[in-house]
Amino acid sequence: MADEVWPEGRAAQRKTRAGEANAERILDAALNVFAAYGFRGARIDGIAAAAGLSKPNLLYYFRTKEDLYTAVLARTLDMWLEPLRELDGAQDPETALRAYIAAKLAYSRSHPAASRLFALEMLQGAPHLNATLTGPLLAMVEAKARAIQGWIDEGRLRAIDPKHLIFAIWATTQHYADFGTQIRALTGAGLEEESFYETTLANLQHILLEGVLPRDRAAQGS
Repeated sequence: MADEVWPEGRAAQRKTRAGEANAERILDAALNVFAAYGFRGARIDGIAAAAGLSKPNLLYYFRTKEDLYTAVLARTLDMWLEPLRELDGAQDPETALRAYIAAKLAYSRSHPAASRLFALEMLQGAPHLNATLTGPLLAMVEAKARAIQGWIDEGRLRAIDPKHLIFAIWATTQHYADFGTQIRALTGAGLEEESFYETTLANLQHILLEGVLPRDRAAQGS
């Protein structure tokens, strides 16, 4: 039968799945090590140990530390931008922005190390991500800024700069991951605690939406 998977094919599939699992395990371990020590301070031996693999096995998947670091950053950025991809100008702006803020804060809660690593790369001048920032990321932000501008032109949002709204959402939601130690020192809590997470989300949505929704809509939502 044409669709039958022969034993060799099943073995190849298992090998592929095992390889993908190993690569993901390496990326997860590398994320934590790079976030803790930065690119210069991280060691391949330490990442391999954290992944439960030998150094030669790790280097089979990623030939150099720089290749691995770039792969971690690329995966982080792709996951980080997924909620932005879903922002659609055809949606109701309040519904869309409320969902975007929630998704970004949820990511800061579930992937704080990824957010900190991205921030560290930016502070260092983005040597490994500059091409992405000025290429795919720029194109996406431009497209979403046009969608937000469409809401403004329709009178559904106040006249604000769309990019600064995006930046404000990034800054406020990621702050709780990047400065988690400070947040806990000042409040005694962090996003991992459900009540604090829910309170934080409600406050951020209120503060950010209050500043952009028309006054009648903002009053209804408060």
